[in-house]
Amino acid sequence: MSKIVRAHTNIALIKYWGKANAELRLPLMSSLSMTLDAFYTDTTIEKTNDDPAFYLNGKKQDSKQSQRVFSYLAKLQNKFGFHDNLIVKSVNHVPTSAGLASSSSAFAALAAAFCQCYNIQVDKKELSRLARIGSGSACRSIFGGFSVWQKGDSDESSYAYALDEHPQMDLHLLAVELNTKQKKISSTSGMKEAQSSPFFKPWLERNESELKQMITAIKNNDFTALGELAELNANEMHAINLTAQPEFTYFEPDTIRAIKLVEDLRKEGIECYYTIDAGPNIKVLCRLRNSKEIVERFKSVFNNVNIVIANFGPGITYLD
Repeated sequence: MSKIVRAHTNIALIKYWGKANAELRLPLMSSLSMTLDAFYTDTTIEKTNDDPAFYLNGKKQDSKQSQRVFSYLAKLQNKFGFHDNLIVKSVNHVPTSAGLASSSSAFAALAAAFCQCYNIQVDKKELSRLARIGSGSACRSIFGGFSVWQKGDSDESSYAYALDEHPQMDLHLLAVELNTKQKKISSTSGMKEAQSSPFFKPWLERNESELKQMITAIKNNDFTALGELAELNANEMHAINLTAQPEFTYFEPDTIRAIKLVEDLRKEGIECYYTIDAGPNIKVLCRLRNSKEIVERFKSVFNNVNIVIANFGPGITYLD
């Protein structure tokens, strides 16, 4: 019986938004993320003499829903010379396709579960590369705390590494779930379309500078610098979407209302910042002492909103 592999999601504070090589999922820019304790995927993989099957949250998925999983696993099998049929069982504790990085934990867990199924001994650097082939952001979920995905220019040179797996910074993330429905524009499509923006290249040219600034903020335990830069970087990404040709956005009216609320809170002296990925949901970066008041304000503005408070999560773990 294979052990359950658990991988936690991560949220990019310096965004990945564009592929240099779609097949290998090589990015156009480097990125930096925070791994979260509140959202995760548990996965097991076992060999079978029966037909391959993928179970998500206890329900067997049809061939269309299973295609990406088995296409990815086939690549790993080809790489290592295996040809077995596999049964994959995953429990996803993340709303899928809602901009909460569900694929990061899903494919990090798949990569580690595959290696465990076949007793393949790899270090975290290699495991990060394997996860990247399934979903770019998954390479960062191999590590806890803060991790950096260096873009590289090849399969060998593009991988994530741990910046600080046990940060002491007082940093919490409030995941405000405004809409957990599947998003209308996939991240893959969005990344491709975004490159038509006249501002995409200038943003790309700022990447190394912003990454260095974020690393400095983390090393200096500077919450303010981290929050300001994370907010700026997210706004740059979404500005590119809005100026693509044709333009598109993941924002919904509630997204704008949530942004305004964060800005109002700051004016009132409650320091917090927002970041937004490919979806309508907003993530609020704050200190623990302010989290309760921020949650109360959001619940007073948004009816029946679900808010999850997250802290730093661990890297890949193996459960009995």
